Amino acid sequence: MDTNKNSYAVCFGEVLWDIFPTGSRAGGAPFNVAYNLDKMDVDVKMITKIGNDTLGNDLLKQIRSWNISTEYIQIDDEKPTGTVIANFDEHGEAHYDIVNDVAWDHIKISPEHRELVENAEAFVFGSLIARNEESKNTLLQLIEFAKFKVFDVNFRPPFIGFDLVKTLLGKADLVKMNKAELRQIIEFLDKEYIDEDSSIKYLQNYFDLNEIVLTKGSKGARYFVGDKSYDFSAVSIEVNDTVGSGDSFLAGFLSKRIEGKTPDEIMKQAVALGAFITSKSGACPDYTYEEFKSFREEHYGQTI
Repeated sequence: MDTNKNSYAVCFGEVLWDIFPTGSRAGGAPFNVAYNLDKMDVDVKMITKIGNDTLGNDLLKQIRSWNISTEYIQIDDEKPTGTVIANFDEHGEAHYDIVNDVAWDHIKISPEHRELVENAEAFVFGSLIARNEESKNTLLQLIEFAKFKVFDVNFRPPFIGFDLVKTLLGKADLVKMNKAELRQIIEFLDKEYIDEDSSIKYLQNYFDLNEIVLTKGSKGARYFVGDKSYDFSAVSIEVNDTVGSGDSFLAGFLSKRIEGKTPDEIMKQAVALGAFITSKSGACPDYTYEEFKSFREEHYGQTI
């Protein structure tokens, strides 16, 4: 495996407890990305905030047990650690009730953040973190320092403010979205959705966006770079649950994108890791890189 511990990624946003009928799991989209980047042997820093409470202490213990840096995790003495009440439908799809006004809504900018973000190979963020003014303002300041800005759209109703989404799309270098989010964005822009290609081209032109990744679940994924596009079929697996599948896809994608690999290598890693995590329970299952590598080679051979 290629490793370069001098390079690292920064994930900014929510870390929380997903509370499922079967128990609680550490989660939050940017943290799920961070967890799986770490599994891919990418050094990762997480900028977030937790409460000074039992749930926060438990999160810190969990994150440290995974040997992920907690250096940039802030502690809030007033707001509680974030929680999400999650349930599954009959298709294994998760539905979330995201508790509002919690610690991660109040991430403060710190002097050390500038150098941290400036030197990162990727700065990863979503739209949910900007539902509150304090974390939103911190995000908008940090984006200006980043050399490669990765926007994971990740709409979570009712926390969708399209003026903000437009701002983030306009600042991003790479955007990852799913098919439903693509349709929503096109509609927000008062444009009729016709097909994937014309919609993506419209967004690339409108926002001066070079790279867009479109995920389509069992129908695979597409990677648009400039005027080129690369299509990849989904890996056939038995779905355990879909929690964090898009986040792990993004982690797989970035692990090879940071290394400067080809679109083919980048997308095979992304599709394989997304499928691997979907075959397991939860967004941050216990696994080794070697286990994932065996899964990937089973489906793609030794081509990465």
